[in-house]
Amino acid sequence: MSLTDVWRAARPPVAGLHLDSAACSRQSYTAMEAAARHACHEAEVGGYVAAEAASPVIDAGRAAFAAMTGMAAADVVFTTGSRHALDLLLSRWPAAGRTLACLPGEYGPNLAVMAARGFVRRMLPVDATGRLVLDEAAAALAADPPDLVHLTPVGSHRGLVQPLAGMARICAEAGVPLVVDAAQALGQIDCAVGGPAVHAVYSSSRKWLAGPRGVGALAVRPELSDRMQPGPEAGDVNVAAQVGFSAALGEYLAAGPADVRAGLAEVGSLSRRALAGLPGWRVVEPVDEPSAITTLTPIDGADPVAVRSGLIVEHRIVTTAAGVERAPLELTAPVLRISPHVDTTAEDLAVFARALAAVTAID
Repeated sequence: MSLTDVWRAARPPVAGLHLDSAACSRQSYTAMEAAARHACHEAEVGGYVAAEAASPVIDAGRAAFAAMTGMAAADVVFTTGSRHALDLLLSRWPAAGRTLACLPGEYGPNLAVMAARGFVRRMLPVDATGRLVLDEAAAALAADPPDLVHLTPVGSHRGLVQPLAGMARICAEAGVPLVVDAAQALGQIDCAVGGPAVHAVYSSSRKWLAGPRGVGALAVRPELSDRMQPGPEAGDVNVAAQVGFSAALGEYLAAGPADVRAGLAEVGSLSRRALAGLPGWRVVEPVDEPSAITTLTPIDGADPVAVRSGLIVEHRIVTTAAGVERAPLELTAPVLRISPHVDTTAEDLAVFARALAAVTAID
């Protein structure tokens, strides 16, 4: 069976067409059953006994996350998601050094966390497309290094892939810690390319890894964690979600990370080819950008929010309407985003193109 067939067979049949993996992928039977079994075990023996019994599964999940990010399993903790991970990290950052460099396309909620934790923000240099300009970044960091660089290799509002390995080299040369938001990147691109220059990396479960909602992971190298301020002990945790996340990580690794990444890049290219020249819309990403995210900018006044609603109600097709709040320093108007996973076919994309044309005409 092809990867497309394997991925699709591992999940319940979709009720329509799901093109929204960058928001929340469809879980597999295996991940759902693993979480359900743990919940049942909690009812049988109590939550704390069940959690202890699940520790080997949780440890395997930490090891899988570490392998995918180039970190050590001992440095991985589970969180409730990406925003929680960033807040946890920045809340414990040394008080004396709170200058941060990030991209103009930084995720809006991340910017809010940075501001709430007292960080002074600087912008990294980018070209006209929003891609990081490495030589200019190197010069900026050498001249006036910030206390950390926060890099989001794939953004929420656009499927542009940033040069993670190159930025890691620059940060290493400048002696600046690099923190990576891999919420959209993990599973789509290779996130284990930064080496020791990546001091921390975090991600959620529910996107390209196709795990449950309400769980994520954060890995922090000892050379950074040893400098962190102490924080409150972790509160109650959803162990069932962690078990489901661990199962999803295991499935992803079993499918072959390179194969899944290649499949996602291919479906992204297919999407852009299928939508090129569609009346009323402009495709933002280059055709061969190695990402499954395709962003559509309306050029004749269509409202992405209304279009998304019409696609759901009239065609049972799920997409994302991304408002300017997702990247308030870069986006100037809402866009429509599709993010198919590897089980999406060329026929599915043709169905979407026809539906989008119909809904746009109505709108």
